[in-house]
Amino acid sequence: MPSTTEIIHGAESLPVEERMLVVDSLLRSLNPPDPEMDRKWAAVAKRRLNELHLGKVKAVSGDEVFEKIRLRFTG
Repeated sequence: MPSTTEIIHGAESLPVEERMLVVDSLLRSLNPPDPEMDRKWAAVAKRRLNELHLGKVKAVSGDEVFEKIRLRFTG
């Protein structure tokens, strides 16, 4: 069996698309998909998008979000 270093080196030499498949497969082995959780997240996303379209909430730019996070952690 190849060593971890050999496996990583081999994976790094793969084309980008195949590396993405390796990463996805490894992540799924650590955190298997949960169809029920996916369904719940999809429902939340649809609700939030509807609220945005109806004007119930205001969109916030990514830059603004990251600035708030930066300020929270740096004072």
